[in-house]
Amino acid sequence: MDALEFIRVRELEVAIRIWNPNAPRTLVAWHGLARHGGDFNAFARALGDEWRVIAPDTPGRGLSSWSLFPSHDYLYSHYVNVAIAVLDHFKLEQTDWLGTSMGGLLGIQLAAHAEHSKRISRLILNDVGPELNNNGLIELASYFSTHHRFTTLSELYAELREHYASFGIQEEATWRELLLSSARRLPDGSWTHHFDPRINKQFIHDTPRDMWKDWAAIRCPVMVIRGEHSTLLDAATLPRMSKDQPELVTLTAPGCGHAPMLDRLEQVAPIRQFLQQPLPAHSISSRPSSTTANDALPIGRWLTRQWRRWFK
Repeated sequence: MDALEFIRVRELEVAIRIWNPNAPRTLVAWHGLARHGGDFNAFARALGDEWRVIAPDTPGRGLSSWSLFPSHDYLYSHYVNVAIAVLDHFKLEQTDWLGTSMGGLLGIQLAAHAEHSKRISRLILNDVGPELNNNGLIELASYFSTHHRFTTLSELYAELREHYASFGIQEEATWRELLLSSARRLPDGSWTHHFDPRINKQFIHDTPRDMWKDWAAIRCPVMVIRGEHSTLLDAATLPRMSKDQPELVTLTAPGCGHAPMLDRLEQVAPIRQFLQQPLPAHSISSRPSSTTANDALPIGRWLTRQWRRWFK
């Protein structure tokens, strides 16, 4: 990264990584559930010096504060408030948004927001959509609801390479960078992941939401990238997404699962092309307000009930 800024959202400090801080155009890039903004380093370099890439660390991850009240702060409703604070800090009345997994779901909610939807001019979703594979969700939640401790750094490195093999990373230097930015030493000298293990509170306390309603309310251009072997975004979901968004641009990332690292030129070039397309008139005119109620999906209700039963 080229710059680092901090903002405060209530009692939490949010670290924001920036590439090309003086570039004429801006893209907000938001990471996945247990990652951080540093994951966009190779992407930001490949995108080019025309783009200022702003990549916050969500509270509980990377360089940002850990919450004293995880059951209240590690929720999408709070992440939306953090995202709006980031947009306000940089005085972004309109910006493009790229979101991986959790960051993409956050982007959907912002692009359909009753008050702030016009601030998202283009939306790029990395291996996520309004409906996710149930088994993939359970597997994800199970992994991050277990505390991982490693006696040596090499053990953590081996675990990262296995767990994140689906990122499709090809360069050894990228794996080393991932290790150094993902490791946290514990007081007893052992190692663990960088994030607050209590981010799993999201699976217990968050209120499920009908993301299809949000999806239908979006009026900006949308692109979705799907890992060829994704366990979260089913290929069969894309046609339904296209029904609500007929001009949806899709890209399959060969050799990747959940979620592509976006560190290859063949992944970055189509994103750059999408960002360079002129905005259609309808995307900056009237936008219907999204629902403000968090209507639960059947799968969301079931998953929440299961987690409350398993971890009460």
